[in-house]
Amino acid sequence: MTVTLRDIADEAGVSVMTVSNVMNGKSARVSAKTIERVRGIADRLGYVPNIAARSLAATRSHVIAALVPVGPDDDLLVSPHTVAVIGGIERHLRKHGYHVLLRGIEHEDEIAQAVRGWSLDGAILVEFDDAKIDRIRIDEVPLVAIDSYSANPRTVGVRTDDHRGGWLAGARLAEAGHRRLLFAGPARRASGVVAQRWDGFRSACVAAGIPAEHLVVEEALTTFQDGRELGQRLRDDHPDVTAVFATADILAVGLMAGIADAGGSVPGDLSVIGFDDLDVSGYTTPALTTIAQDMPAKVAEASRIILDEIERGEGPRVPVTLGVRLVERGSVAPPASRR
Repeated sequence: MTVTLRDIADEAGVSVMTVSNVMNGKSARVSAKTIERVRGIADRLGYVPNIAARSLAATRSHVIAALVPVGPDDDLLVSPHTVAVIGGIERHLRKHGYHVLLRGIEHEDEIAQAVRGWSLDGAILVEFDDAKIDRIRIDEVPLVAIDSYSANPRTVGVRTDDHRGGWLAGARLAEAGHRRLLFAGPARRASGVVAQRWDGFRSACVAAGIPAEHLVVEEALTTFQDGRELGQRLRDDHPDVTAVFATADILAVGLMAGIADAGGSVPGDLSVIGFDDLDVSGYTTPALTTIAQDMPAKVAEASRIILDEIERGEGPRVPVTLGVRLVERGSVAPPASRR
């Protein structure tokens, strides 16, 4: 027999509306004692919410998609950064009574298909190239892009101060005495994030008196394996380089592994700085010096923006940019020639 909200309300001695508010996460005006009693009864009776019926009865579906670009054979959650973003978004939206639909996008037209086919209230775009976001033409629901420099007014969202982050990395390595440096990350032409980090890094190095021609760029995907492969050949391909700035922690961790595979050490032979300050940056030996972005604030802001647009028709007119800071650990030291 199906358990209904009325069944729970009768046993709890409260109204059906109170039970509905508790089960939908809208419990600001409900006492903690009542919330605990209602949820306990719901669990004991085996109540299962009917999401489809709820959506049909409401003006909104209370479903927001988190859309992530993938290749035909890619795993959806291969990046620790993606995992952190999706997990944070789900936590924030769940507290406001929304469900998160996680969907990999192989082709651009699948974005519109997902929005219309799933009757979404909104969609959050995670790690899409700026050019793809530029081409999105969807007016039905709010869209929020994370880490985007697209000029598309329909996707205004939140990002990190990537230029400042690149500057901090370059300044720290220059301060340590490095004069031959390598920048490792995805292609700059496809990503405003990477382009900004490169511009900041290059500007800091040049301001410190390092000739621009002493800066080397290696394109690599932000994966552990790409970092490892680069680290393994780094000494042979770039014998003069003494320090590396990687645009993601997972890429930097792979670099450190590859350097060790090739018989080198960090920071003995090469200094390495990452970007993100994810948990993985503290698991290496030595621990990774990195540029920390405020991930909790970023996912909270993205969630706030889309909820404001859905529930109040409000949204920012300019992108929200969050600050960064240098987290000093053990992967940076002066070059061997200066010790």
